[in-house]
Amino acid sequence: MKLDGIHHITGITGDAQRNADFYVGVLGLRLVKKSVNQDDPTVYHLFYGDEHAHPGLDLTFFEYPGAAPGRAGDGMIRRVVWRMADPEALDFWAERLAGAGIQTEREGDSLVFSDPEGLEHQLLVADVTDDPLVAEHREVPAEYALQGFHAVRAYSSQPETSRHMLDTLGFTESVAGYEARGEHRGSLYLYDEPPAAPSIQGAGTIHHVAWTSDDEDHEAWRERVQQGGGRPTPVIDRHYFRSIYFREPSGVLFEIATRSPGFTVDEPLEHLGEKLSIPPFLENRRPEIEATVRPLENPRVAARS
Repeated sequence: MKLDGIHHITGITGDAQRNADFYVGVLGLRLVKKSVNQDDPTVYHLFYGDEHAHPGLDLTFFEYPGAAPGRAGDGMIRRVVWRMADPEALDFWAERLAGAGIQTEREGDSLVFSDPEGLEHQLLVADVTDDPLVAEHREVPAEYALQGFHAVRAYSSQPETSRHMLDTLGFTESVAGYEARGEHRGSLYLYDEPPAAPSIQGAGTIHHVAWTSDDEDHEAWRERVQQGGGRPTPVIDRHYFRSIYFREPSGVLFEIATRSPGFTVDEPLEHLGEKLSIPPFLENRRPEIEATVRPLENPRVAARS
């Protein structure tokens, strides 16, 4: 039983339209689902992914309109690391991001930058055999496109307290950090020394990271978390996948999510993200929800018109 790398990463934004304009319009991802936060359906939950909406390139955001800027600190994820094909891709992105008013910093075979709300990203030329996960964008050549998640970096003042839990979950430890690798994919989980300033959850921060489970193993993973000393939630049906949540000892919120049923359960693949999708148990509240969330233009749809 192995976790198949990162399933998705969820952050917080204070402005859904600006968020979509950046992640779809600039970074070239596909908006694969425009939905609502199932625990607070008055706000958007946006999902960005590859062309086929696979786990492994699924960056999601809760929108809390006008949310104050947050600050990553001890017990929080501070950086999302993406895979790139080669150094030429970094040159392309340095120029493209500069054209969008985003400052970048070159660090060898990687490029570091922050989104308009301060969420930090790293584009890394990674030597892996995993299949690339790529979205189509008319301004981004396929060979330069983001290819999926490589890692997340978290702040922890006591990373050693997490070793037993990560070992129990099947992560392997190396000099670089910890890796969750399954049959199809792998991802790294890395720790950094935290800043002195306390963490603040807000716009431009990461809420949680989810790891991929085979459907048939999901209940067993909940038991495994308990064996590692964690306190997992019951299995929660998120309509597009099933989930359990718990905090690993360093404080980061983990989720273990299934692959199925996926984002095509309520929209055809060719039209993902083009309408407001609401899980069946909230469908009776659609008029209220549609009257509450602000209109959101999908940049990919707008570019076709």
